[in-house]
Amino acid sequence: MASEDDRYMPVRESSVAWGSPTAGRAAGLTGRDAECRQLDQLVMAIRNGQSRALVLRGEPGIGKTALLDYLAGHAASCQVARAAGVESELELAFASLHQLCAPMLRHLDSVPAPQREALEIALGLSVGSAPDRFRVGLAVLSLLSDVAQHKPLLCIVDDGQWLDQASAQVLAFAARRLGAESVGLVFAAGAPTRELAHLPTVVIEGLPDSDARLLLEAALTGPIDARVRDQVIAEAHGNPLALLELSRGTTAGQLAGGFGLPGSSGLAGAMAESFGRRVDALPRPTRTLLLVAAADPTGDAALVWRAASRLGIGPEEATPAAEAGLADFGARVRFRHPLVRSASYRSASAQEIRQAHRALAEVTDARLDPDRRAWHLAQAAAGPDAEVADELEQSADRARARGGVAAAAAFLERSAVLTLAPDQRAARALAAAGTKLQAGDLGAARELLAMAEAGPASEVSEAHAELLRARIEFAASRGSAAPTLLLAAAKRLEPLDTELARSLYLDALSAGIFAGQLASPGGGLWEVARAALTAPPPSGPVRAPDLLLEGLAAYYADGYGAGVPVLRKALTAFGTDMSVEEELRWLWLACVTAVHVWDDDAWERLSARYLSLVRQTGALGEHALALSMRAHRLLLGGQLAASESLVAQAQAATEATGGTLAPYSALAIAGLRGDERTVATLVDAVAPEVTERGEGAGMTAIGMANALLFLGLGRYQEAMPAAQLATASPGTIGTPPWAIAELIEAAVRTGKTDIAADAYERLAEMTDASGSDWALGHQARARAQLSEGAEADDHYREAIDRLDRTGMRICLARAHLLYGEWLRRDRRRTDAREQLRTAFAMLDSMGVAAFAERARRELAATGETARQHSIAPRNEQLTAQETEIARLARAGLSNPEIGARLYISAHTVQYHLRKIFAKLGITARTQLDLVLPGGRGSEGGD
Repeated sequence: MASEDDRYMPVRESSVAWGSPTAGRAAGLTGRDAECRQLDQLVMAIRNGQSRALVLRGEPGIGKTALLDYLAGHAASCQVARAAGVESELELAFASLHQLCAPMLRHLDSVPAPQREALEIALGLSVGSAPDRFRVGLAVLSLLSDVAQHKPLLCIVDDGQWLDQASAQVLAFAARRLGAESVGLVFAAGAPTRELAHLPTVVIEGLPDSDARLLLEAALTGPIDARVRDQVIAEAHGNPLALLELSRGTTAGQLAGGFGLPGSSGLAGAMAESFGRRVDALPRPTRTLLLVAAADPTGDAALVWRAASRLGIGPEEATPAAEAGLADFGARVRFRHPLVRSASYRSASAQEIRQAHRALAEVTDARLDPDRRAWHLAQAAAGPDAEVADELEQSADRARARGGVAAAAAFLERSAVLTLAPDQRAARALAAAGTKLQAGDLGAARELLAMAEAGPASEVSEAHAELLRARIEFAASRGSAAPTLLLAAAKRLEPLDTELARSLYLDALSAGIFAGQLASPGGGLWEVARAALTAPPPSGPVRAPDLLLEGLAAYYADGYGAGVPVLRKALTAFGTDMSVEEELRWLWLACVTAVHVWDDDAWERLSARYLSLVRQTGALGEHALALSMRAHRLLLGGQLAASESLVAQAQAATEATGGTLAPYSALAIAGLRGDERTVATLVDAVAPEVTERGEGAGMTAIGMANALLFLGLGRYQEAMPAAQLATASPGTIGTPPWAIAELIEAAVRTGKTDIAADAYERLAEMTDASGSDWALGHQARARAQLSEGAEADDHYREAIDRLDRTGMRICLARAHLLYGEWLRRDRRRTDAREQLRTAFAMLDSMGVAAFAERARRELAATGETARQHSIAPRNEQLTAQETEIARLARAGLSNPEIGARLYISAHTVQYHLRKIFAKLGITARTQLDLVLPGGRGSEGGD
């Protein structure tokens, strides 16, 4: 029996000679020399080991397909794989991806196992849990990279605007992450699409009038009045297909006199009308054959002929279509242009369209292709049809299992339309709305929600509709209105589903933490917490999420001391009797909780668990947040190199997945390093985005970064307003509890002792309740700054003693710095030197440059010169990505593991390692320890 791979032909190799003298002058390429040169350069780049992604965008008929044909024909020594989006296949998950990758399936064994399994499920080659779409994207990137190791690979995708959403997301992901794989990925699209928006794009403009005149005159069979010719050219706007169609669809007499020119319907409408007239001129049986072919997106000629035979259509009816230059019925069915397919379909009556789809459904194998059969049946239905609606619902389940949520939503939407029973129709519309939300189509989700709410309502359906509305708004703007909507949904669900209601109260608190100072009226943390206190008790044993809800509600509503004991229990219990999915859902909140109760051990354990779980499960949508949480913990531990490594990975994850998480850890690192330019750049980028989303936590993070920056630089007047901004919304994800300690330092240094004293009272309320060495160390440090003489000395010593028991090395180093500065002002130079020497050594070795410089200046004032830590200049030759790859290689990760971390292929990793070795003058990974600054560190989470 033939294997799955054996059913497909290998990727073909271009056999057309390179550098053809007719480049840019082939049919349909008049005036396209510049574009052809760009495509020639693209091919040359991939032949030289580079990778390129490109989108050709332009209106219908402008020549995009002709350029793609030119590209395929002139890709000497390259393998060429082609696919095309089809309008009627938009609802079939991964249809276009399967079309492109089918010839490459023999290479699947070379793809790392977790990625391979995800791709096999997506393509329907195996069954399993719905794969993460980003893992599918990594699998495609790995597959393309492996295929290209044998010969450069050129992937050409036409009609990108009609790619199904799942395929578009995966292919765009792969295109964005191309590196050094010898892969070219070129799309043509008639309109901008969200998925392809950020790829390099060439807009194909109309031909210049001189080239348009040459093309028109070559196509005409008779004379044309010069004024009419100029009018035709002007109205065609240089569109080659419009010029050619005008010459074919208009009589010589009409052209000579100027009759039959494109009217008010516009250029695209004129071309469609021209194709429509030519289709209408065909014999009825031929028109029916074209309709059947247009209704089948696969281009499978055998399938089309079987369906046509059921309608009494024989092979001879293909001849008129071929002679008219509209379609070719060979091994596959090919329309001359997508507008021909569209004209063939839209010129038919509704009854004829239903008959064509019915015939296609009857000849589509229900076992091998049940989803396409169900879709044809749906299009064949004249009205509600319970049996077809049920089949569509089953197709939605299959699509969801493959990770095709957009396709699942389309099936459910059509299923709802074909459902007659009002309650079932509303339920299916609600399910479709939820799936549209998962797919990121918020507009369609709102429309389907309105459809569901128009049907009969029960308490349960109304509550679930309210929940969905809240989640739509939370997706649209992470803070702002989401907390109040989530509260309303939770209250509605209380008598119906206790556990769901409790989880929504916790969701509302999460939304409030993100919203911070930008929350809508009634959605502030205090209001949300007061409402959450009224949540019904859990229906079963109390678990960690229940304790988080109870503790956070008390924390924000009744004060720090009321919440800490319960929150400590929650952190201890977290992970017990919880599914992996539940852990992933709440781990970020558990990490935030550990920070706010000053539990550095729990923060260490939970942040490492979060990152490990994300990597193990492939939950790449959570990747950036997990990396950010872990990076911040390592940062406070003084492991700046490891923290920066995770920040780089978080940035790669955000770019690859299209996420919107603000760069909280990157801001903190830049602030501690004293990198004013980077802080300013990040602030300029982040501030408008978080404001628009209503994510107040981002604003407080900006304040914290600037406070650290200016304190390190000794510019205390500028640090003061930044610290006040950082402490304006206590308890949010962007405001760590020690932010108050930064405010105290800034206030003391600027002489605002009243503000410092008030801030100390707020700090002491938290630290006394916490009781951890981390908390009480900060309290002692702050108290020392507000004290004098022996009392201050005692508090500084207590701060150092307590912080030395924690893993928070930066906090300890800064305590040594403050104590040394105080001792110097107290004229105790010998004691001051000891503290400042320790502070400088710690801060300098950790790379906390601004604070280290502050310690060096103070030490110099005591009469001692500090020697700065030097970094080998050759390391500065590495790019940011090369530095990150070198760090991960030094940590012992393999090329595929590094690629998975950075969302690039293993081949690109190897390419960069060769460059790294050359720049650093080494020959093996084992030598990286000798030339890279800092130790190996520990990311955790492995």
